[in-house]
Amino acid sequence: MSVFRKKSIAFMLQEKAAEGSRGMRKELGAFDLTMLGVGCVVGTGIFVLTGVAAAKHAGPGLILSFLLAGILCAFCALCYAEFASMVPVSGSAYTYSYATFGEIIAWVLGWDMILEYGFAASMVASGWSGYVQGLLAGFGIEIPKALSSALNPGAGTYLDLPAVVIVLLLTYIVSRGAKESSRLNSLMVLVKVAVIILFVVIGAFYIKPSNWTPFMPFGFGGVVTGAATAFLAYLGFDVVATAAEEVRNPQKDLPRGIIGSLVVCSILYIAVTAVLTGMVPYTMLDVKNPVAFALQFIHQNWVAGFISLGAIVGITTVLFVLLFGQARLFFAIGRDGLLPEKLSRLHPKTGAPSVSTWTTGIAVAVFAGLIPLNKLADLVSIGTLFAFISVSAGVMILRKTRPDLTRAFKVPLVPWIPLLAVVSCAYLLINLPQITWIAFLIWMALGLIVYFAYGRRHSRLADKPAD
Repeated sequence: MSVFRKKSIAFMLQEKAAEGSRGMRKELGAFDLTMLGVGCVVGTGIFVLTGVAAAKHAGPGLILSFLLAGILCAFCALCYAEFASMVPVSGSAYTYSYATFGEIIAWVLGWDMILEYGFAASMVASGWSGYVQGLLAGFGIEIPKALSSALNPGAGTYLDLPAVVIVLLLTYIVSRGAKESSRLNSLMVLVKVAVIILFVVIGAFYIKPSNWTPFMPFGFGGVVTGAATAFLAYLGFDVVATAAEEVRNPQKDLPRGIIGSLVVCSILYIAVTAVLTGMVPYTMLDVKNPVAFALQFIHQNWVAGFISLGAIVGITTVLFVLLFGQARLFFAIGRDGLLPEKLSRLHPKTGAPSVSTWTTGIAVAVFAGLIPLNKLADLVSIGTLFAFISVSAGVMILRKTRPDLTRAFKVPLVPWIPLLAVVSCAYLLINLPQITWIAFLIWMALGLIVYFAYGRRHSRLADKPAD
């Protein structure tokens, strides 16, 4: 009954093979995985974060900030890619930690990722609601005040109806299976990327090199601060690893999807930042909608409608992929017995984890519809950073303890690249606000209660010797 019992990689692969035709359908390729990663990472951040970070932290040097953040994030991505090639099993960092550190650490990390995905999805749904309501108001359509925002009787609001509707709609689509889900996501991502490219192409004609001077008005320290902010914009590509069991050729396609999505996202962020700071003096970009503001600044108002479309589609894809990833995480934890096994049930027709999908959707809809969440947004960051640290440390540990394992993809320069990933993520963790840490520790304490009250006794490893 050791809480540090491990689930060996061989056992995981045997377990998945034993499921055979009863398991999840292998329908995804490298392109689908890349689109999942881009769908999650490139959202409102590219339309909002670029301007605020330039104005407050780095100026035009934000171009270097995104480049630096992309390199640091690439270290984490390489570690994910190595694990994904070894353990093509749903669960991402949770599953990898089960094989490396043992059950209690895996549970803590899985509980942490439930917070990460669920909280992020709820906040994104609330943001989607606000953006769509603003767009509808432009056409004279008003949502009744009582149904326009989360519960706040003093302000006369009781339910964020648009947020609930979009969550349940996307949950239904996710429940239709991986292939159908990925097709819709890929279509939305292509629309979003097309809109971003439209902005870059048009804006390039209005760049004034003088706007890039001084290039680092806040010094190199400002560039580093901007990189810390930019790093958080990349969080979410790990959702690609949660789809491992639905990939046709996981040993090759998972690393390609993880690294490919990071490359595409980095190029898009750097291109938008370069054009934005070249079009408008960085001091004027501290606004909520810097991309639309830049287009108005150069009197290209006709493009603003396309930018609005891109922003809404961008938010939708982020929400869609978060729901997808959360459902796969619940599936993996339920299959291990640490949460009720019903969560691992697959729909006989679609092959999708229907119970975990609807559990996710309903929970996110309730949180997004009723609870104001914006004040604790950093909880999403703390959850993802812990996942990055565990995966990066796990690569170093398994290279020492299990050098015999087959690795279709290997992180170069071990232990230096994983070590840099751990150090950079730890630095960001240390600098998160105190309220974030307090809320996180409360969540972790609740998770330990759940584990010792239920998970430890119901684990599939309960009757097996520790690995």
